[in-house]
Amino acid sequence: MAMTEWIKMDDKEVGIKINARMLPFPQSISPEAQAVLRRLVNEDGVPLNSLHTMPAIDDHDGWLAVKEATGRYYTALAEQLAPTLRSSVETVKTGDAVIHIATPAEPFNTELAYIELHGGAFVFGGGEACRVGAQMQADQLGIRCFSIDYRMPPEHCHPAALDDCLAAYRYVLDRHESGNVIIGGRSAGGNLAVAMLLRARDEGLPFPAALILLSPEVDLTESGDSFQVNTMIDAMLPISLMQPNLLYAGGADLTDPYVSPLFGDFDGFPPTFLQTGTRDLFLSNAVRMHRSLRRVGVSAELHVFEAMPHGGFTGGTPEDAELLVEIRNFVKRHLNATRL
Repeated sequence: MAMTEWIKMDDKEVGIKINARMLPFPQSISPEAQAVLRRLVNEDGVPLNSLHTMPAIDDHDGWLAVKEATGRYYTALAEQLAPTLRSSVETVKTGDAVIHIATPAEPFNTELAYIELHGGAFVFGGGEACRVGAQMQADQLGIRCFSIDYRMPPEHCHPAALDDCLAAYRYVLDRHESGNVIIGGRSAGGNLAVAMLLRARDEGLPFPAALILLSPEVDLTESGDSFQVNTMIDAMLPISLMQPNLLYAGGADLTDPYVSPLFGDFDGFPPTFLQTGTRDLFLSNAVRMHRSLRRVGVSAELHVFEAMPHGGFTGGTPEDAELLVEIRNFVKRHLNATRL
């Protein structure tokens, strides 16, 4: 039997059957990246993150327990990073929105601002992790960073996070010209970054200078091809996030552009930087988002990294360093390098 074969039903193609096999780690990536992929699987080659199960949608206490445990893990990582960070950070609140504002230690242009929206499946990544994330961005970009510590499920479902993002965006616009602002979001934060701009336009607010989307979770219906092809191939995010997606939506239609912004209208959107990897479960999200932007004439660049899983290779590889250079160059181009 061939390795792959067309499956037909009533003379209609319904899919491709793939024989069971072990997928090797590619030699086309750096040794450091290969080592990361090896650490993400067990001795049988099963992604470790696939062994964790999410609570049922209506298990409020179960979600709180998972959220607390994950928070402890993120806090421990943040504490390890803290001694390496140079930026100072303060926390402010506007309405229900909490914002961690990180200021670079080196001289910088105070007119410029970067708004960061953290990832974490809409449920994780707040608190100390968000605060330290603001400092990391300020250190890396040399710009004041506003990291939005938005409200999350199970206590707060949609549209609480989006409301917080809009409130924080208004806070920044009260202090900075929109043309001096860049918005960036990773994973769930990429969803909120796009949804925030859709809603900002609907509410008459100006767009920022540019948008950065790192493996964005813009389609909560998970309808893209990579949700089939890269299941259990993405060693970082090997399985569906449909349970946290539904928890976050709180009963809202998953195709609502404020929930799944891939289905929105991007006419007039700012220049956009998108990143993904060939082993990213969200690869299709970035590809489809890029095509949707290009169809309406938006300047958009798509960076696809070899064998990179969701979220990159955790920051310590040549590939991660290369991505950071690309992001810095994009920021410089769209904020005008002479102002940085």
